Amino acid sequence: MTIVLTIAVLVLVAIAIWQMTKIFELSQIKADNSQIANDKDNKYNGYLLFGFLIFIYGITIFSFAKYSKFLLPEAASEHGGEYDLLMYISFVIIFIVQTITQALLHYFGYKYRGEKGKKALFYADNDKLEFIWTIIPVVVLAGLILWGLYTWTNIMDVNDEDDPLIVELYAQQFNWTARYGGEDNELGMANVRMIDINKANVLGLDESDPYASDDIITKELHLPVGRKVNFRFRSQDVLHSAYMPHFRAQMNCVPGMITEFSFTPTITTEEMRQNPEVIEKVKRTNKIRAERAALGEPNADPWEFDYILLCNKICGKSHYNMQMKIIVETEEEYQKWLEEQQTFGQTMASMN
Repeated sequence: MTIVLTIAVLVLVAIAIWQMTKIFELSQIKADNSQIANDKDNKYNGYLLFGFLIFIYGITIFSFAKYSKFLLPEAASEHGGEYDLLMYISFVIIFIVQTITQALLHYFGYKYRGEKGKKALFYADNDKLEFIWTIIPVVVLAGLILWGLYTWTNIMDVNDEDDPLIVELYAQQFNWTARYGGEDNELGMANVRMIDINKANVLGLDESDPYASDDIITKELHLPVGRKVNFRFRSQDVLHSAYMPHFRAQMNCVPGMITEFSFTPTITTEEMRQNPEVIEKVKRTNKIRAERAALGEPNADPWEFDYILLCNKICGKSHYNMQMKIIVETEEEYQKWLEEQQTFGQTMASMN
């Protein structure tokens, strides 16, 4: 209701200003009521073009200065650096082109404004100019596309080289479940038709498959730093998207099929917490949360940085809650954590 009233007030204020402007125009005795723009009108519009040019440059600079702090910190995966470089190069090219073209657009709009007695030159074509403004974008875009395809091919090269860790991420409304291959690093067969909630077989593992007995099912994703991880994704219900922003990784989870993605974590959680950008972000966030706590508002507990897995598809009313904590640690810490987990076989035995 408050939003509706606010909009209504803004609309009424706009109407009032418009009416006052019309009254002011009518009150001018020598006002020119002609609907044809004259030299004075064109001159004012030319100045307004320069004013708008200054505005868009100003808002751009302001946005960079104000909101750059909200960008992600350095990539925590092996491929992330090349991914970020490609994005930054694209941004720089777009920014330079935008700056030049907007300046030329507004300058020529002023320089060649309409003036009495001035006749526009009809310019049918110019092969040289057309070649220049065609070939330059083609070369630049072709370079970016080829670079992008090369980067994408490297990222999507899911193979068994370098003894990768095999992990399945299982999506369902509205949570994630991780499954590890256990000692043999081989995932057992699974199918949604085999799900048996009464026996705690929440992922539909085939109990007769020997590879499934040592599988480990968890609600927290642990990854060893410096070791390649091959992810396999499944969805139980609708289309989800596994998004790990700090690792520059994302893959759709499609019901009825298995999708794959791989990357190598390069920075542990503890190391990332010491990153100056992360420290500053935690400080800003906890300042806001302290203010909320003083007012007795919810979500006011102090926050500590963690890697996170999100769903990047709007999958339902609780989509925003579909998150999983990711912990990147040393190989020794990872193995210790793994040994503390219960296997699927042990879980089934305890249910009998």
